[in-house]
Amino acid sequence: MKHFFACAAAVLLCVILVIGAVCQPLKREYKISEANRENFSKLLTDLLAAYETPSPKDAETISADLGAIAEINREDRAVADRIAGHWEEVYLNPEYRLYFLPEDGYAYALSGEGVPNSRRHAFVVLGYELKNGGMTDELKGRCDAAAAAARTFPQTILVCSGGATGSNNPERHTEAGMMKDYLVKVCGISADRIFTDETAMTTADNAVNSLKIMQDEGVQSMTVVTSSYHQKWGQVLYNAVSTLYEQEFGYSPKIIGNFCYDIAPENGAFSQDARIAMSQLRGILNLPRYTQQAVRQ
Repeated sequence: MKHFFACAAAVLLCVILVIGAVCQPLKREYKISEANRENFSKLLTDLLAAYETPSPKDAETISADLGAIAEINREDRAVADRIAGHWEEVYLNPEYRLYFLPEDGYAYALSGEGVPNSRRHAFVVLGYELKNGGMTDELKGRCDAAAAAARTFPQTILVCSGGATGSNNPERHTEAGMMKDYLVKVCGISADRIFTDETAMTTADNAVNSLKIMQDEGVQSMTVVTSSYHQKWGQVLYNAVSTLYEQEFGYSPKIIGNFCYDIAPENGAFSQDARIAMSQLRGILNLPRYTQQAVRQ
């Protein structure tokens, strides 16, 4: 009997440890080696400068930055490679193409991007602040784009992310909850294909919470669906958070293509999406925010 209770206690302890490991929150601030903080800061400054004020020496400068990081810590270099590589793909590549919601309500253009028609692929739909507890036309547009993608790839899933936002929202409606309701009732998408994160309050939150849902559902690749001016910015943060998530949990879905609701930002500051993306990326990496003087003139 004593042996039985000892075995049972051991099993219970293992279960508790496993549950604890699974439930551990993502450490959003990757601990860059202290000796590499300045190198990382320089890399991000040079990446932004390469976009805002391109120079023939940009590739050489960025390569040197990555080399300096590698000399101190190889794990830091792996993170830096993913961040720099994605930035170069979406911001520095003049041939990078955004795909927009067409009038026919389908996303056939994504077929050429290699998007699989499978539940192992997710269209991640980013929320937008509610007004008076309701959806704005822009948020509906993002959902219309998501519905077009869902119709074109009927075996995929959708992940809607966004919490209770807006100053006049006494019933605490959430972006994700209203998005799912709209997708089901207005767009005709089956509810069992739609997963929601109703707690995110920032794009970084969107990324962390979406990754947990996708990991649980066995998703291997994803496409970000958002407004056109927010697409590259959102992708940069998703890529960075996904890189850190992989280090902690061994999971990182591949970003394939993009799909956008085409609209100009109401807030003029949002037109400087690259600067916002880089500023928020610095926050994720726990680095000092850049100053105007730090960016090459």
